[in-house]
Amino acid sequence: MQKNNSIHFIHLHFLVFIAGFTAILGELIVNPSEIIVWHRMLIASILTAFFMLITKRSFKINLKLLLKYSVLGLIIALHWITFFEAIEQSNISLTLAMFSTAAFFTSILEPLLFKRKVIIYEVVLGFVVIAGVSIIFNAEFKYLYGIILGIFSALFASLFSVLNGIMIKNDNAIKISFYEFISGVIFITIYIFFSSDLSDLYIDDFLSLNYLYIFLLGTICTAYAFIASVYLLKFISPYSVVLTYNLEPIYGIILALIFFGNAEKMSFSFYLGLFLILASVIINMYVKKINNND
Repeated sequence: MQKNNSIHFIHLHFLVFIAGFTAILGELIVNPSEIIVWHRMLIASILTAFFMLITKRSFKINLKLLLKYSVLGLIIALHWITFFEAIEQSNISLTLAMFSTAAFFTSILEPLLFKRKVIIYEVVLGFVVIAGVSIIFNAEFKYLYGIILGIFSALFASLFSVLNGIMIKNDNAIKISFYEFISGVIFITIYIFFSSDLSDLYIDDFLSLNYLYIFLLGTICTAYAFIASVYLLKFISPYSVVLTYNLEPIYGIILALIFFGNAEKMSFSFYLGLFLILASVIINMYVKKINNND
């Protein structure tokens, strides 16, 4: 197969579209955020295990790696819980705007975790992101909890991406994901056991439209999307994949306007702040590409 051909890029954009649609499902599903994520990770872990079995991949793992993957599973679970809760406390548009700050957090975490020097242009672009968030914060203060949860979701997503990037260099990505998914299920189960009642995990009607949304979230938006993105790395460079996924907030906000109309329409100041955040992300990616080509 020819590398970077149009078919694979169309497939990649479809995956980004699916990522944007995740927020739509989060708005449609009526269950609490931790219940949504529990079912999402359970379904994804079952499907990932099935994929490993039919492709004859090994489940073998040592205790040290299992502990590391479990921590990553907790982080991704926290990312998804705060993401869906941010939607609950505000709306899709604001949540995705805050999620766009993940690239800013990555520019901070990478120097700390990899002990590399701070890059000046990343600092400058970081201030642009802060300015964008400040504009949104002042314009949409009524959604304070949603803003805070959205920022934490972006922070968890960034931390997960950086740490997961280290793990994937030394192990199979599919196997890592299986243990991350199943450990997330275990952590959420423990939390619900001590905070409420495990019966909360039970959904009355598995044939309902609500569970169909959950099933789509766990299958198409999680298991399939991840396995397909790993597959596409055989044909498309990691840089191109990351850059394209930065379109997720744009796709998601457009979908939100189509599905929910006036409930997702925001003030001019919101879109100004969103533009500053997205512009800083895109500029950062292109500068990195230019530097890498030198």
